Amino acid sequence: MGLGYNSREEAGLMCNAASGGGIAYVTGTADLAGVERRQRLWMGTVSCRQGQHARGVASHKQGGNIQGAWVRGWKSLWSGMGTTRSGLEELWGLQGHHCLHQEPLEPASLLIEKPLSEWPLPQFINLFLPEFPIRPLTGHHQLKILGLVAKGSFGMVLKVLDCDQKAVCAVKVVSKVMVLQRNILRQCKEEVSIQRQMNHPFVHGLGDTWQGKRHLFIMCSYCRTDLYSLWSSVGCLTEASLRLFAAELVLVLCYLHDLGIIHRDVKMENILLDERGHLKLTDFGLSRHLSQGARAYTICGTLQYMAPEVLSGGPYNHAADWWSLGVLLFCLATGKFPVAAERDHVAMLASVTHYDSEIPASLNQGLSLLLHELLCQNPLHRLRYLHHFQVHPFFRGVAFDPELLQKQPVTFVTEIQATRPSPSESMLFKNFDCNLEAYLVRPSLA
Repeated sequence: MGLGYNSREEAGLMCNAASGGGIAYVTGTADLAGVERRQRLWMGTVSCRQGQHARGVASHKQGGNIQGAWVRGWKSLWSGMGTTRSGLEELWGLQGHHCLHQEPLEPASLLIEKPLSEWPLPQFINLFLPEFPIRPLTGHHQLKILGLVAKGSFGMVLKVLDCDQKAVCAVKVVSKVMVLQRNILRQCKEEVSIQRQMNHPFVHGLGDTWQGKRHLFIMCSYCRTDLYSLWSSVGCLTEASLRLFAAELVLVLCYLHDLGIIHRDVKMENILLDERGHLKLTDFGLSRHLSQGARAYTICGTLQYMAPEVLSGGPYNHAADWWSLGVLLFCLATGKFPVAAERDHVAMLASVTHYDSEIPASLNQGLSLLLHELLCQNPLHRLRYLHHFQVHPFFRGVAFDPELLQKQPVTFVTEIQATRPSPSESMLFKNFDCNLEAYLVRPSLA
């Protein structure tokens, strides 16, 4: 779910990446005509969470007048943020196989009226809290869409100008209905939770998240290009550039693993390049917390980068990320993948298992040794700790310090970035979510 989006979806594979059953909620009000007839107002909340039903809640009319404060507040919340009819119908349709049962309402005399703050939000909003908070309708950031960056299977990434901060950002837009339909709610929330922990110069940090009526929004700083685009343009990298990029990736993977996080999708498309040409690891959509000594079993990632223990269905641990790094460095050094992509993970496992680690003789001895030690079939023998890299022959003379690495110029990257066209579409929205659909269906972005 991160911002490292690309259109090369055929290279990706994810099986059972999100767990847990779907959740369907419906929140509504009783027929207002019944108020005049029964001299009280009923408001019912019906929910279904894996077969468990919540009791409806209500308040009643006093002195011939409906209790105004909380009713007006609820109606304002409903109309302002609210779950639109179409949104609720979509949510209901996704969970149509569940049977929702409304229990009989209790007599009004047995119910205690709750203040507005205790009433539940419509569940089409509440499901995505707290990772995707509600933004107030007034004073919301005014965002100017500058163009489309990329489209993916879960949404798209837009280049926007934050008119308040005077900063260019990237905003990932994801449909709420699609999140529920594909059962990836937990995955989306964990992605945001993980990125909020990140504070590293070589990680694409999270800027802001919020939700609208129909979409989730993830905003980060804007990076003009990614490592895959660079590789497609220049082919093999020089040894000096390869050493710099490898050192930056080693630092960021060690940082993640020390926090107990496994990335599981390290690839060129998920590595952005900032304005100075240095790396930013992004897209934590398949990442998860995995403590030292723990094991994972989910087959997920991108086929050509997946370690053999992942392809086989586990168990595997953080060492799988180091195999992916080996594949990435092999590509940057030779201009090709060590193993061609197969149609599925079973065929890919057979190819990887019989891979004989043929390293081109043109590579220097230090780089050749590094690739052999990263692309090691046995994860226990794979390079994995920072001190292994600090004393490695390929990194001789490299200071594994983020500030020092960032001071090294990467002029060939900045030169290529300057020649890349920038999205030219421009449109200003005061209410970003409500006007988004009209922009997304424009023929120029089809």
